[in-house]
Amino acid sequence: MPLPNLETLSKLWYSPDNDLQTLFQKGAPVSDGYVLAIGTSGIDTKGRALAPLMSGTSNPGKIKSNSGGVARNIAENLARLGQEVIFLSAIGNDRSGNRIKNRLDDAGVDISHFLVSERHRTAAYLALFDENKSLMYSIDDMSVVETIAPQIIYRNRGLIFDADMVVLDSNLSAQSINSVVKQTFAKNIPLVADPTSTGLAAKLIPHLTKLYMITPNAAEAEVLAGQNIKNRRQAIKAAQKLVTMGVEIVVITLAEKGVVYATDDTSGHIPALTSNVVDLTGASWPAKQLPH
Repeated sequence: MPLPNLETLSKLWYSPDNDLQTLFQKGAPVSDGYVLAIGTSGIDTKGRALAPLMSGTSNPGKIKSNSGGVARNIAENLARLGQEVIFLSAIGNDRSGNRIKNRLDDAGVDISHFLVSERHRTAAYLALFDENKSLMYSIDDMSVVETIAPQIIYRNRGLIFDADMVVLDSNLSAQSINSVVKQTFAKNIPLVADPTSTGLAAKLIPHLTKLYMITPNAAEAEVLAGQNIKNRRQAIKAAQKLVTMGVEIVVITLAEKGVVYATDDTSGHIPALTSNVVDLTGASWPAKQLPH
C-alpha cells in the first residue's frame, strides 16, 4: 500500500472538540476498497465542574454525553471523509447500543457485523473534570468487549482478507489482538493499531514488527518506545525508534500541538487544526507540559 496522506490520517485520531461535521469533508478516502475497524463502541459521559471540586457533596457543572470508543471514533471519522468502512464491534441490547448504531448508520458506516450481547451492557466511559478542564477521575465499563473473542475474529476472517486496511484498538483482549495480527499478516493486509491508553499500550509491543501504522499519544508512545517524551523533538525521536522496532508508519498525537510522524525515510510535525479544545481525554498531555 502506498504511503497515505499523513495530514489526512492525523485528523482521524485528533478531534479535540468532537465536532466531526465541521472537521471533516468528504472526498478524501484512505483507499478505494473498504477499511475494517475492530474494537469498542460506547457512550462517553463527561462532567466539568464550574468551581473548585468539593468531595462529599454535589458540585455544580456541565454534563455532556456522546458516542465514544476508540475504534468507533475512527470508523465514523473515516466514513465522514468518504471512506467505505465496515465496523466489527460489540454493544448491549439497550438504548445506548441503539444510539451508537443510529449515529454510525447516519455516518455511512456498515454495522451489519455488530455483535449484540444480552449478557453485557453497552460500553460506557465516565470522566470528571475540574474547573480548569483537567481530568480528575474516570471510570470505564468495557466488559462487553469480551464478546469480540478470538473465535469471532476467526469467524470473520473473510472480512479481514478482503479489506484494504484493518484498524483495531487495544481494548480488545491480548488473545483477540493476536488473532487479528495473525489474520492480517497471513494475507499481507495493512494493520493500524491505536494503543488506547498507557495501561493497554503494552499489548501491542509483541506485534510492532507486523504493524503498518501505530497512533499513540505521547504517554502511550513512552510505554511503547521505552523513553521519555517532554517536547516535540523527543516525540519525533520516539517515533523514529518505533520505526526501527518494526512499525512502518508512526503518528504520535500531541493534543493541541498537533502530531509528529516518522517512516523509514522521513519524519516531521503537522500542526493541529485550529479548534477549541474541550478536554484532553484521548489526545495527550496539555500543551504546558509539552513545550516545543
